Amino acid sequence: MSGSGGALLLLLAALLGAPEGAQLAGEAACRPVRAAFQVLQPGAKWVPESPVPGTDLQVCIPKGSTCCSRKMEEKYQAAARLNMEQLLQSASMELKFLIIQNAAVFQEAFEIVVRHARNFTNSMFRTHYQSMGPRALKFVGELFTDVSLYILGSDISVNDMINEFFDSLFPLVYSHLINPGFPDPSVEMTECLRAARRDLKVFGNYPKVMMTQVSKSLQATRAFLQALNLGIEVINTTDHLKFSKECGRALLKMWYCSHCQGLLLAKPCAGYCSVVMQGCLAGVAEIDNHWREYIGSLEGLTKGMHGIYDMEHVLLNLFSYVRDAIVYVQKNEGKLSTTISRLCSHAQQRQYRSANYPEDLFIEKKVLKVTHTEQEETLSSRRRELITKLKSHSSFYSNLPEYICNHSSAVQNNTLCWNGQEVMERYSPQITRNGAKAQPGNHEVKMKGPEPVISQIIDKLKHINQVCCRHKSRNISMRKSVI
Repeated sequence: MSGSGGALLLLLAALLGAPEGAQLAGEAACRPVRAAFQVLQPGAKWVPESPVPGTDLQVCIPKGSTCCSRKMEEKYQAAARLNMEQLLQSASMELKFLIIQNAAVFQEAFEIVVRHARNFTNSMFRTHYQSMGPRALKFVGELFTDVSLYILGSDISVNDMINEFFDSLFPLVYSHLINPGFPDPSVEMTECLRAARRDLKVFGNYPKVMMTQVSKSLQATRAFLQALNLGIEVINTTDHLKFSKECGRALLKMWYCSHCQGLLLAKPCAGYCSVVMQGCLAGVAEIDNHWREYIGSLEGLTKGMHGIYDMEHVLLNLFSYVRDAIVYVQKNEGKLSTTISRLCSHAQQRQYRSANYPEDLFIEKKVLKVTHTEQEETLSSRRRELITKLKSHSSFYSNLPEYICNHSSAVQNNTLCWNGQEVMERYSPQITRNGAKAQPGNHEVKMKGPEPVISQIIDKLKHINQVCCRHKSRNISMRKSVI
């Protein structure tokens, strides 16, 4: 007999064991099992000194005698569940890190854009309207604080924040540019000017243009961040699933019941592992179609984030709209002054003229130039890179059973492997598919229905997919109207 042939026979003998009834004979039969269990549960004294009938076992039920007690079976089941959770977390590690990292990077990048936009607007006031500057900075700060809060999910209305900014700005513009001899307007005069601002459209169409562009760009930005955060939530949910009692029993049979027979080297057959995983992960597999749609919807959203849907473009140019809106007021100051005097005469009579004339009237109206430093990677290119990487994980949930079996020492060729009851020379796998509907014929794991937590995650994915698709549809409609 050749060396390799002899080794194969020895392995076969070790795995298959002696004839039934004799394979666990003698006090020494359980010593290897005790040693292996001590590694799993140091100090435990639940391993029988010698083989026992095992009549109290509920899952690893022996045909003859066994080296497992009921307490061991419970500990093995806990270990099997922990194995499963660790394998799930290992499977998702790369994907999870990808989304978490990018969610943090984009949130920070958006905050930087808001900060730059605020600084550009402040610089415009300091350059063009020096006497207004200190007072105007307060209103600019409030506007961009609201922008930041909106991106993070605040319920504040974009239209309200833009209206509030121009309502607050007009009394300042009036007292410094239209009626420069006046001191700061009284509370009553300020309220009258705020009301007149909207009625007379003193800033022309600029507030409305700003509302449209800021609203569309911030809605797309917020949807993008919400989608990334939901992606993290989906993975966290499936990483820490509480598996059913039936699944727990099946995992125990697959990974540890062989120990009870003294077959410590036995590994589950790949086909058997696949059936068990398809049963345990049947609910998770229901996420698959929605996950693929999620990545597709996110791709559609990112492709549309340009022009007025790109917050970087919109916010960094916001100062120019504010400047143009003020210039519009100055161009119409004669007519506007007369109308305001008539509307707010009751409040104006209480004002006292002074000889102070703001420096703004004598400043050369040069255009503020904002230099945009070209970054090595723009937000747009970073988004494209993220989508490319995400698309490589589009089949993550459908591939989970295969991943876990490949990383849990399953015997891929289904020979000399454990089938949950004994070591077989060859295992003939059942033909099963992923998903809950495919599991009624699964003899290893009986599924009782979708887990509520999975149904909740699917509902959230459906919602964010609809949000992303709405933004995509609006973008397409806008481009068609422009064409």
